[in-house]
Amino acid sequence: MKNTLRDIEENPDLAITMPDGIRLSVRMWRPIDAMDEPVPVILEHLPYRKRDGTCARDALTHPYFAARGYACLRVDMRGNGDSHGLMEDEYTQRELDDAVAVIEWVAAQPWCNGRVGMMGISWGGFNSLQVAAMAPEALKAVITLCSTVDRFNDDIHYKGGCLLNENLGWGATMWSYSSRAPDPALRPDWRETWMERLENEPFLPSVWLRHQARDDYWKHGSVIESYDTMKAKVLAIGGWGDAYKNAVPQLVAALPGAKGIIGPWVHKYPHFAVPEPRIGFLQEALRWWDKWLKDIDTGVENDPGLRTYLMDGVRPATWYTERSGRWLADAQSEVRKWHLTDGGLSNAPGSLDQTVASPQDTGSDAGEYCAIWLGPELPADQRRDDARGLCFDSKPLETDLSVTDAPRVCLTLSSDQPVAQLAVRLVHVHPDGASTRITYGVLNLARYLGRPLVPGQSEEIEIALDHIAYTVPAGHCLRVAISTAYWPLIWPSPTRATLTVLGGVLEIQELRDAGDWTFPPPDAAPPWQTDELRAETHTRRQETDMVTGITSLVIEDDFGKVRDSDHGLIAGSIARERWDIHPDDPLSAHGTCHWTDELERDGIALRTETRCEMWSDATHFHLNATLDAFENDKTVYHRTISDKVERDLL
Repeated sequence: MKNTLRDIEENPDLAITMPDGIRLSVRMWRPIDAMDEPVPVILEHLPYRKRDGTCARDALTHPYFAARGYACLRVDMRGNGDSHGLMEDEYTQRELDDAVAVIEWVAAQPWCNGRVGMMGISWGGFNSLQVAAMAPEALKAVITLCSTVDRFNDDIHYKGGCLLNENLGWGATMWSYSSRAPDPALRPDWRETWMERLENEPFLPSVWLRHQARDDYWKHGSVIESYDTMKAKVLAIGGWGDAYKNAVPQLVAALPGAKGIIGPWVHKYPHFAVPEPRIGFLQEALRWWDKWLKDIDTGVENDPGLRTYLMDGVRPATWYTERSGRWLADAQSEVRKWHLTDGGLSNAPGSLDQTVASPQDTGSDAGEYCAIWLGPELPADQRRDDARGLCFDSKPLETDLSVTDAPRVCLTLSSDQPVAQLAVRLVHVHPDGASTRITYGVLNLARYLGRPLVPGQSEEIEIALDHIAYTVPAGHCLRVAISTAYWPLIWPSPTRATLTVLGGVLEIQELRDAGDWTFPPPDAAPPWQTDELRAETHTRRQETDMVTGITSLVIEDDFGKVRDSDHGLIAGSIARERWDIHPDDPLSAHGTCHWTDELERDGIALRTETRCEMWSDATHFHLNATLDAFENDKTVYHRTISDKVERDLL
């Protein structure tokens, strides 16, 4: 059945009042005849500011669905954007209860047919799943993109029990995002609301560092704990260039009727993502919504469970505009084992007795943990990191090797320190020596064992690498690279460890059969109209102080400054990060972040400057953060935070 396009209307500031009296601000697109012909609702519930934050993607997406018979609600979470209240943390029960209250409110409106879908990427993908686990009656379907089912093991805080530096980096982002003022044109009380936010805005890295193991704090919101309560039909989408791809096959395996799609993309919606090829995500989503919210027979229930993009092996680059490959439908694979030996990767077992003690700046070519800002964020040529670790190479492959699913590496090893970390990379080695990272995993060995390591005692460990679909061409080699550091992706252990590796096996899933799949080309509503006041730029550079020996990664993301062509609000942001370490000293690690945010309207110029830094000694993490706010260049608020958190097997 073909959707007939309907004329739509937009409400930029619909008010929905929560049970405790807090007013949430909602931007809504809706068919103008919805009172006569009620429609389902598609809900996106975010802290990222609908008025000046997610406008570009909202413009492409929500009007498209609205014109095809849906009411689309883009909600500013409490404490963010143009909503009232205060935000305490990510994915709190209050946040989820608010979303349920919104669902119940919209389902009862005369212009709604009583059915609701929830969607989102990243934060919105997380809470879509979390709300689905609460099973509100009206929520019938979910589309989750770039999300996770396990908040401790597969988010921006910890990975393999290692502390991700994104814990500070994303904490700095939210320190900035949620301390901004509402649009003065929408809130007469904008100044009072802003001051309340500034006074109460939490510095979340301090919270997250107090939970260094997978405790109840992380179990909350991890839907792996509550699959059995989820009734809504789930479509899960991810990208091989993104940090969040593992949840897609996990959801497909766990939830009856769930479907999954993984493309070559970074952390973006697939109808405007890079690298290309993009797909007709909106058409695919419409098929999902039409089936589960309108009872239209679109055939989605008969789609393959998992559709993945098999990427061709390519030379390493920090950015790609396109990845060649092909789409697979329900790929079938079989296990292939390689043995780590003194002679390299082998099909047969062999002797192994090797040590590795990597310099602390090993990992400098790892790229961003979560590629999102469209700068040079992808892994560079791995040869430098390879040289600082322990490498096991295969002989040149006789035929193409297509790796799918999540490779696993099992090791027998010992450590000379009670706390040590391990980074394992699967690498494609080109005939001229160029080295492309296929996938990777990291592991905190003490956290994995649940106790300090006994120096010299052999341990059996297993590390799962991230899911991938990648072809290594015939004549090229496969490499397993092992290091004891992966900076600046993870924070170092307190002492430099030497690992002795006495045995190892690589298990990969080798593609044997798959159907082909074709998606329609991308479609979208007209783009957001703005006047550019400052161009967007992204830089990333590495520095070495030849006097001190400190090596640094410097990141500068200027997101530009624009004026909304419709309502005139001016907004701009600049984010800066610096990660310093000495190759010989893990206690020299130091991270700093600095965000500048600007908001201007009708002679009012608002600006926040948020800064934070982190360092550690052998027993504690140390944090400093400052928040400064300016109105027409006059300081109106200042706050400083200092914190100290004990290390726990980290």
